[in-house]
Amino acid sequence: MISPRNLLLGLLYGLVAGALWGGVFLAPKLLDAFTPLQMTAGRYIAYGLAAALLLAPTWKSVMARMDRRDWRDLALLSLLGNLVYYVGLAVAVQTAGVALASLIIGLLPVTITLAGARKGEGAPLRALAGPLALIIAGGVCINVAVFTASSGAPVGKLVLGVLGATLALAVWTAYAVWNARRLAATPKFNSHEWSLLTGLATGLLSLALVVPAFMLGGKSHPPAAWTWFWLVSFAVAIGASVIGNGLWNAASRVLPLSLSGQLIVFETLFALLYGFLHEGRWPHLLEGAAIVLMLAGVIWSVRLHRPAAQAAVEAEASHP
Repeated sequence: MISPRNLLLGLLYGLVAGALWGGVFLAPKLLDAFTPLQMTAGRYIAYGLAAALLLAPTWKSVMARMDRRDWRDLALLSLLGNLVYYVGLAVAVQTAGVALASLIIGLLPVTITLAGARKGEGAPLRALAGPLALIIAGGVCINVAVFTASSGAPVGKLVLGVLGATLALAVWTAYAVWNARRLAATPKFNSHEWSLLTGLATGLLSLALVVPAFMLGGKSHPPAAWTWFWLVSFAVAIGASVIGNGLWNAASRVLPLSLSGQLIVFETLFALLYGFLHEGRWPHLLEGAAIVLMLAGVIWSVRLHRPAAQAAVEAEASHP
C-alpha cells in the first residue's frame, strides 16, 4: 500500500525527472552535425566526469561499500540504460523526428508495467488494462500521424527511426525493471549515490567509444561546433543523467513499478513540448490526441494506486 506522502513525492520526482529527460530528445536535433555515436560518447563521458566530481567528497565511504557484484550490475545497467538506449534514441530522432521517437519510447509505461508487475505490489494488471489501453492508443495515433504526414520523407528513414526507437524502448524497459529491483535490494546506497555510481560506470564504458566515435571517419568540425557539442553534452549529462536519474531512482524507491513506470509519460510530454517549440509549430490533430490519451492513461493509473484509506477519508469528507 502506498502512503499519501510517498504517492505525492513519487509523482513530484517523476514529473521533474520527465521534464529533465525530455530535453534528451531535443539534443540530437541541436547536434545534428554529429553522429549518434559521437553524441552518445560525448554525453556519457560528460556524465562520468560529473559523477566522479560529485562523488569525490564521499569517495572513500562509497567505494568501501562497493563489491564485485555492484560493479558488474552497474556496468550492465549502464550499458543497457545509457549507451545502447541513447544510440537507439539518437538514430530515431535524426532519421524520423522527435515526435515519432518520443511517442514510441513513450510506450515505456506499458512495457515497464507489464515486465515489472508483481502480485500484491501496486494495482493489479487487470485494473490497469484501461489506462494502458489509453497509452497504447496514444502511441498508435502518433505512428499514424508520422507515416501519413511525412511530407515525402523516405520510408527507409522512417523504418530505421522506428527500429532505433524500438531498440531504445526494449533496453530501457529491461533497465528500469532491473534497476528498480536492484535499488530495493541495495539499501547501502541512497538514490543519489546509485545514480552517481551508474554515471561513473557509464563514463568508464564510454571511453571504449572514443576511437570509433571521434577518430575513425566522420567529417571534421570547426572549434565553435565542438564547443557547442560539449556544452550540450554536459547540459544533458548534468540535467538528465545526474539529476533526472537521481529523481527517477527516488521515485522507484517510494512507488511500485506499476505506477512509477507510468510516470515516464512525463518524459514523452516534455519531449513533445520541446520538439514543437524547436520546430515552431503546434501539434497536429493526431499528435494532440496522442498527448491527451497518454496523459489521461497516467492520471487514471495514479487514481487506481491511491490508498484505500485515503479514498475513504475523502469519501467521508464529501458526505458530512
